Formats: sequence, C-alpha cells, structure tokens
Amino acid sequence: MGASTPRILAASLVGTAVEFYDFYIYATAASLVFGPLFFPAASPSAQLLAAYVSFSIAFVARPVGAVAFGHFGDRIGRKTTLVASLLLMGSSTVAIGLLPTYGMIGWPATALLCLLRFGQGFGLGGEWGGAALLAVENASPGHRARFGMFPQLGAPVGFIAANGLFLILSTMLSPSQFIAWGWRLPFLASAVLVMVGLWVRLKLTETPAFLAAMAEAPPPEMPVAEVVRRFPRQVIGGTFSVVACFAIFYLATAFALGYGTTALGYSRESFLAVQLAAIPFLAAGIIWSGYWSDAKTPRRVLMIGCVLTIPAGLLLAPMMSSGSLVAIWAFLSLALLLMGLVYGPLGAFLPSLFPARVRYTGASVAFNVGGIIGGGAAPVVAQALATRGGLALVGLYLSTAALISLVALIPLGRNQAA
Repeated sequence: MGASTPRILAASLVGTAVEFYDFYIYATAASLVFGPLFFPAASPSAQLLAAYVSFSIAFVARPVGAVAFGHFGDRIGRKTTLVASLLLMGSSTVAIGLLPTYGMIGWPATALLCLLRFGQGFGLGGEWGGAALLAVENASPGHRARFGMFPQLGAPVGFIAANGLFLILSTMLSPSQFIAWGWRLPFLASAVLVMVGLWVRLKLTETPAFLAAMAEAPPPEMPVAEVVRRFPRQVIGGTFSVVACFAIFYLATAFALGYGTTALGYSRESFLAVQLAAIPFLAAGIIWSGYWSDAKTPRRVLMIGCVLTIPAGLLLAPMMSSGSLVAIWAFLSLALLLMGLVYGPLGAFLPSLFPARVRYTGASVAFNVGGIIGGGAAPVVAQALATRGGLALVGLYLSTAALISLVALIPLGRNQAA
C-alpha cells in the first residue's frame, strides 16, 4: 500500500525544511561570526566578504550534487536518493558544529569549513528536486501546484527554526559566549531534525510516475546526457527562471542581516527579530501562489511575480537606509511576499518541463545551476556593490535578477511535459 497523502506532503516539506535550516544557519553564522573565527583579515568588511565567499561554495557544489543524485533518482528511484541526500547534508552540518577554529589549528580550519560547506551543497543538490517530485508525482489532477508548494514551504519553516534559535541564543548568551561556543549549537541541533526527516521518508514508497516510467522503458544510462541532448531549451529556460527567487531570498536574508548589523549598526537581536517578523509573508506568498497556479498556470504566476519584483528592487535603498526598523521590516516583508510568487510555483513548474524518466535530473540541474547565478553570488556581489556604490546598486541588482527570470520564462510556453 502506498503512503498516505499527509505523509507524502510531510516528507516533501520536512526534507526541505531541514535543507533550509542547515543552509540558513550557515548563512546566518557567515553573517555574524564566521569572518573572525575562520577568516583572519585586516578589516571586518574583508572578513565578512571572505565568509560570504565560503557561503557561495555550496552553490558550486549544488549542480554537481544535482547531476549525481539526479542520476540515481532517475535510475533507481526517488525514495532512496532522497534519504541519501538528507544524510549527507545533515552530517556535513553537524560536522561544522564540531569544527575547530582558525585560532585553534590555523589554515586547516578554513579548509575543512569550505570542504564541509561543499558537502552541504552537494547533498542539497539532490534534495529539492526529489522533494518536489515526491509531491507533484503523487498529486491528483488539478492539484499539482498545491502539492508542489509543500516542499517550497520548507523555506520559511527552516528559516524560522534557524533564525529563531540564533535569536534565542543571542539573548541568552553574552557576545563572548556566543562567539566562543554558542554558534555551534544550531549546527549540532541539525542531527535531531535529520532523524525526524529520515523517520518520515523511510516509510515512503516510490511515486506512481516513476513506476510507470520504469514499466514503459528501461531507465536512461546517463540521464544528464539525455536531458542536455533532448531538452536544452527547458534546461536553459528553467535555470534562468529561478534566478529571481534566489536573489530575493539571499538579499533579504543573508545580505540584509550582515549589512544591517555592520553598516547600519543595528543589534543582532533586533535585526533577527525583524527578519523573523517578515518571514511569514514568504509562507503566505507560497500558499497564495500554489492555489493561484492551479487556477491559472505556474508559469503565469511566476511571470507576474517577476514583473512585480522589478519595481520592488528600486525600493530597497530608500527603505533599508531609512533609519527605521519598521521601514526595513516593510521592505523585507514585501520582498519575501514576492519571493513566494516566484518560488512557490517552481515545485510544479520545473518538473513539468521534463518527462518522468529524466525529471529528477532535469528539474534538479535547472534549479541548482540557477541557484549559482541567482543566489550563490548574491551576498558577495551585493556586499561589494554596497561598499562601492551604496544600496541603490543592490536594489538595481535585484531588479535585474527579476528581469532575467521574466525573459527566461517567455519562450517556455505552457507546461511542457505534464
């Protein structure tokens, strides 16, 4: 007997929640403590920039993981591959929490941090695509986008868990305690979340779409080769269609936190609280987009979200530099609401571009290569732009990312391989 619908949706959500928790505690730690702990440099801004570079390593690893996990996901099944990706991602995160600092062992600490960050990204490369397929390949007709929004909801859940824990630790511990050992606790706590994710996923069965594809024909020898050869337009268009959502998320979270607590001078606790108050708008946007996409099409909702994000980027500088935390909260809430519109439909949209036999690989590669372009460089580029030209350039960067995704969506037409 197959797994029940609630278990399927819970399994698709819990994995991506762990994914975003693991990924975002690194982003938060990179913004707050990793600079001085692992990257000795002449100035705090240089340390922060180096920490953001280490953050970007996972984005390079993600497409490599997408190809590797996609290969097995399309050949042996979604369930086994999802379990493996979760284990790799979680073990890398816990290991970061046990890592000695530069002051303890010198340069090997920096090298090990970067290696474990690569492991996080490699595991994450196989996570999102499998979670999305788990949801949409079990969806009933007319409900694909609503099922596909559940893995997307892992983003706000993971963000709230990560930032909430950092906020609690920041208020309970002194700055010296937080830097000395407090930052390690969120990484170690990932072990508990991974166990919950494994407990849910090990009880799943394979999706009907995968079983049907295997019954129809043998699995492809090299799924990635088939994807590149037969579906280049879908790969390229799908890749650039996700640029906007990654740019919004990492500018409104990692970059905003680092800039707000350094250049703008807000306390860590205050800015974390503002971000936590804004993140429910991401969840609202995802849910809104899921129902809207089933009523219309995921592509149409994605395009509307991109159109709205272009002028929103121009609001970044005046609202972030207003001197008011309320104005900052308002901008972050707007940005994350719009992210819901350009992120929520992806769970249904990207898998629809590829047939079931290569769907894990195609959707994973497009999503994760787009992550490099839209998210991997975002904190680094934004920090450099803000340092050299101010926040207006960062806002223009966000608008440009939305324009890129809008243009990429135009030639894709309606869903290709439902």
